Amino acid sequence: MDWSVIVAVSAAGAAVAAVWRMYRLNRDVYRFEEKVENALDDIISGNGISEGGEDIADSLWGKCGEKLWRVNRIWTKKEEAGRREKELMKELISDISHQTKTPIANMKLYLEFLQEEELSGKGREFLGHLEGQTEKLDFLLQSMVKMSRLETGMIHIRQQEAKLYETIAGAVGEIVPFAAKKGIELSVDCDEDLMVRHDRKWTEEAVFNVLDNAVKYTESGGSIHVAVKCQEVFAKISVRDTGKGIAPERQAEIFTRFYREPEIHDESGIGIGLYLARKILELQNGYIEVWSQEGEGSEFDLYLPN
Repeated sequence: MDWSVIVAVSAAGAAVAAVWRMYRLNRDVYRFEEKVENALDDIISGNGISEGGEDIADSLWGKCGEKLWRVNRIWTKKEEAGRREKELMKELISDISHQTKTPIANMKLYLEFLQEEELSGKGREFLGHLEGQTEKLDFLLQSMVKMSRLETGMIHIRQQEAKLYETIAGAVGEIVPFAAKKGIELSVDCDEDLMVRHDRKWTEEAVFNVLDNAVKYTESGGSIHVAVKCQEVFAKISVRDTGKGIAPERQAEIFTRFYREPEIHDESGIGIGLYLARKILELQNGYIEVWSQEGEGSEFDLYLPN
């Protein structure tokens, strides 16, 4: 037999075997890719993946599938624990809100009765202090419940197309009495037909909180200007005041819970207004920033996606 023929046949056989191995390898790779993709889709959708099965063996998919099943179990347990914790938090917040309403309402009622009684000058003074402290306690509890509901997801942001001017007008209308007491001039520059997708109720709360902050930091006779500008990606709400300004080293703290500038401790409030404003905007995929220098006022810019 011609050795060249034998070599040719052997080479052809080896080539066929190599092609067959490559075919099987490609087939196994495609099957593995498909199984991994399906398993990840099941995990993402919340369906989970089952343990064991015909594919669980000493193979690449068997090892990988087993680890994916373990990861899925860990995530599932954590999600269940998170849900239970969230439900307990909801119940606690509801209980606090419910249990404090009646005592505070009774305190206010007794204060009204006391106002009708004959009291000494000192008694009237103490009664006035008691009324102020009761209002502060009521405001504190309401604010903390509101903050907790936002943080635990009990309050859902519902965004829809609406005129931003009406939202701004609602916030400005609420702040007018407080600004008037200090003789602060308020002005608004906003397109009345500008439509922005946002939650009107909570966005109005965020804008009011920023305006309330501006009134507290602005001296009598100052001014606050609200301007709205539609940018390419965001609608920008600017609140500019002529107040005392904020020191650079404090600007990183003003959006944290319960932070208050030391100069205004005599003013009402507990220091969560700007924190709530930030949370409300973040829940709408927006953000807030501040520009300020001491003695030159401040500008707070609130951004909402168009």
